[in-house]
Amino acid sequence: MVTNLHKLRTVTEDSIWIVGSARSGKTTRLVEQFCIWSKTVKPLPATVSGRSSSGRRRAGQTAPAILVLAANGDNRLELADRIAVATEGKYTFHSTTPFGFFEQEVLLFWPLLVQSLNLRAQFPLRLQPETELELAARLWRREDEGILQKTGVSPNRMVRRTLDLLQLAAVSGTPREEIPSILEQGFAGDGGSTNLWTSMRELLERWREWCLTRGFLTYGIVCELYWRDLLPDATYQQHLASRYQAVIADDVDDYPAISRHLFDRMLDQGAAGAFSYNPEGGVRLGLGADTEYLARLEDRCQSVVNLDEKAGLAPEIGDLAVSLAVNSEGFYPLGLSLPGSVRSLQTTSRAQLLRETAEIIVDAVKSQAVEPQEIAVIAPGMDAIARYSLTEILARDGIAAVSLNDQRPLSTTPEIRALLTLLALVYPGLGRLVDRDGAAEMLVVLGSQKHRSLETEDSNSTFNLTSQIHHQKSIDQVRAGLIADHCFCPHSDQPKLLEITAFPRWDRLGHRAAGAYKHIVEWIEQQRSQQQERLLPSPIALLDRAIQKFLMNDRYLPYDRLAALRELMETATHYWEINGRMQRVEPTNGGDSETIARFIQLLRQGTVTANPFPVRPEGPAARAVTLANIFQYRSSRRAHKWHFWLDAGSPLWLSGGAATLFGAPLFLRSQQGRPWETEEETAADQQRLRRILLDLLSRCSLLYLCHSELSVSGQEQTGPLLPLINSSVSCQQSA
Repeated sequence: MVTNLHKLRTVTEDSIWIVGSARSGKTTRLVEQFCIWSKTVKPLPATVSGRSSSGRRRAGQTAPAILVLAANGDNRLELADRIAVATEGKYTFHSTTPFGFFEQEVLLFWPLLVQSLNLRAQFPLRLQPETELELAARLWRREDEGILQKTGVSPNRMVRRTLDLLQLAAVSGTPREEIPSILEQGFAGDGGSTNLWTSMRELLERWREWCLTRGFLTYGIVCELYWRDLLPDATYQQHLASRYQAVIADDVDDYPAISRHLFDRMLDQGAAGAFSYNPEGGVRLGLGADTEYLARLEDRCQSVVNLDEKAGLAPEIGDLAVSLAVNSEGFYPLGLSLPGSVRSLQTTSRAQLLRETAEIIVDAVKSQAVEPQEIAVIAPGMDAIARYSLTEILARDGIAAVSLNDQRPLSTTPEIRALLTLLALVYPGLGRLVDRDGAAEMLVVLGSQKHRSLETEDSNSTFNLTSQIHHQKSIDQVRAGLIADHCFCPHSDQPKLLEITAFPRWDRLGHRAAGAYKHIVEWIEQQRSQQQERLLPSPIALLDRAIQKFLMNDRYLPYDRLAALRELMETATHYWEINGRMQRVEPTNGGDSETIARFIQLLRQGTVTANPFPVRPEGPAARAVTLANIFQYRSSRRAHKWHFWLDAGSPLWLSGGAATLFGAPLFLRSQQGRPWETEEETAADQQRLRRILLDLLSRCSLLYLCHSELSVSGQEQTGPLLPLINSSVSCQQSA
């Protein structure tokens, strides 16, 4: 190992800092640096602890010697693929995200933490944010006695704010004991009280102790354990130095402050580093990232590479756009016009704006001026109305649209609601969670069959939207309503679906509907019988059986529905895993019914969102128009030939479409110990808008500014981009 470390220092003695805007070649430069190091650094023996880019290590396989970090899961997959292609898959490396690395290290060295912190020896379980919120609310509801109260803020929001404070302190490297003083200084004279901040800290202390006693880990607890307990440990430092001889980190402007602690430690131990930084990045600023603090990492690098090349529209109009939107303060020269690559679409109502935006996209695709996958529609907030309207209008002309990281609640998916109703029909004691409308919807969803009209499908077409999303309904909405009216028997303990003959005119339903209903009733009775005989292992098994029987056996499901089903199974598995741990620590007499009831209510409240492990669409689904909000699009770091900035006149462009965590600015390393003034908030909003404009303009070559005078609520829109809209060429003039 000493020989390898010495060889690394002699051949690649300099750490490299690569700075440049979006699409300037930063990632390409990192991949080139990896190729150089891969010829210099020899893989470590298999006995050294470590994991490869795939997360698994086979017997006899060498451990990675280079740590590769990316800002998020999607970027990690892309970076890992590019490195694998460049090296022809000959070199093993560990690819992950900053938080993924912290979590893996805490789990890997958990015995060390058990010993140093005197914890119970049990394998830790990671709590999802939704489960964390529910458990913390239940714990504090018994203990806080109304402490977490603030005018205009709901109880659940106060619980979430309190948990976020622990997370912000952890990712910034701030001791949790300092949270009250930081809040008191930062919010001096701006609501809140010393008692409230102190109470928040006491509740967090009890929550942290409660979690560690049961072996539960949250985002905040993982990060605190890593920077405060694991990273300073001498034993861990020896293992870290022996496992990784180099680190490559892409887009460090989106990393939390404690990532800097890790990098400093690795550089101090002789590892080489290559870091890329985007001055117009900082997408997660306000959500845990500390862009300015990570920028100081440049001082630790001996070699600095400035990539001055700008991409897209940024070189042509970037400075002018920033000057108009950020610095004009409502005043700009008369007669000033942007080049023809920036066009405006202005309407009175938002409904008209959505329709005309979709029509422009349809005309452009039909005229072959641009492919669907080269178009992105970006808005500060891509609400359900815009998403539905654009998707439906484009679908009429055979153009697919896909929402980027669409995090709608699982309960908005009909298949999920049907499965939750099914749970309440099979397990006893859940009758109050089922009503007539829910039963009717379940019959419609479970009674549909596969339908692909091959004779009407164009064999040369690469994408036939109608054949993919339409199912033949054995039980339509009208028949389902009639059946539910006459055959659904409500009951507080065990509701039932009666035989079809309970409906006097069941013959009017038709053979297909009657047969499908009989099939559903028989299956439910079979599962109920197995549950009573304890032959049904768990609710997860019931969900899996129902999905295989009714949703996957004889039909095609679109990608978004499959993603929702995957997230449901992941969520259910996690929920019952956590419940099993709690039952072993503190058994209750509630049984499965109480747990299932809480699970159903959790999903129906819209707490859990559909965001499964990132999977890239393939085939026809990849040829789709992208719909995204600003935060999602910038996080994905994608680029499209054509951009449509929807609701360009909205004031939400100042915030970038992402909600900042409560108290986030106070935990920035440059801000700690100082109050957050109104002037600083205004300056921060302007800097954010500047980064948004330069970043997005670097990712397109033609821009449509889509503006309606009135918003969805009927209010006049007077956002910061109005000078750009008024200075651009209208679509009618360009036509």
